[in-house]
Amino acid sequence: MTGGASSFRLGYALGVTPSKWHRIWQERLPEVPFTLVQVVDEQPVRAGDLDAALLRLPIDRTDLHAIPLYTETTVVVAPKEHWVAAADEVTVADLAEEVVLHPVDDVLDWAQPPGQAAAERPVSTEHAIGMVAAEVGLLLVPQSLARLHHRKDLIHRPVTDAAQSGVALVWPSVEETSDLMDQFIGIVRGRTVNSTRGRTPVQPKRPAAARKPAPAQQRTGRRSKPRR
Repeated sequence: MTGGASSFRLGYALGVTPSKWHRIWQERLPEVPFTLVQVVDEQPVRAGDLDAALLRLPIDRTDLHAIPLYTETTVVVAPKEHWVAAADEVTVADLAEEVVLHPVDDVLDWAQPPGQAAAERPVSTEHAIGMVAAEVGLLLVPQSLARLHHRKDLIHRPVTDAAQSGVALVWPSVEETSDLMDQFIGIVRGRTVNSTRGRTPVQPKRPAAARKPAPAQQRTGRRSKPRR
C-alpha cells in the first residue's frame, strides 16, 4: 500500500494528535481518502501496512526516513492535594524523596526515573495514572499523555530538567518518495497550497530597463522647438 495513489494511511502514537494535518489534507486533497491508525511502534510502516507514522523517538531507523517534528514538555502527574500542585514547575532534584512510577510502556527512554523506585512497575501508563490517584507515587510523562489521561483529582506540572520525548514523521526508505508522501511531508513542514514545488514557475516580467523607451514627445506631451 505504501506509495499507492488512491489513499493515504497514517499511523500515530498514543498522545500524538495528527488532527491539524488531517484537516489540511482533507482541504487540499478531498478526493484522496486519509485513514488514521493508532500504533505502538514503527513495524507497520516497515511492513508496508502504513504509508507513514507519527512516532515517539527513539526508534529503529533501519530502512526508514525520519523527520523530527517537535519535542514535548515532560510533566509530573500528582494528586491534587500534593505539594507539587502549589508549584509552577519543579526539577528532578525536587522529586528525589518521592516515589516515582516507571510503567512498562514508558516513552521517556530512561533506565530509571528520578526519585525512589516503587515496589512494582505498572503494566501501562494508564495503570500508573490510577496508582497516582491512589497516592502510590508520582508519574513523569510527556504533557500530551498527561492531558490524554486527565482526571479531576490529578494535576500536572512541568519538570524543567527531565528527559523529554521527541515526535518524528517516519516513512519507508525507498528509491523515490511517492507523490502523496511528498504532499504530506509538505503539509507537516508548513508548505502552503501555493508553493511552487513541483509546479512550472511563472515567467518573470521583462525588467523595465529592457523595454523600448517611448519617444521624447510622448513622454513630455510637448513638441520640441525647431532649430533655426
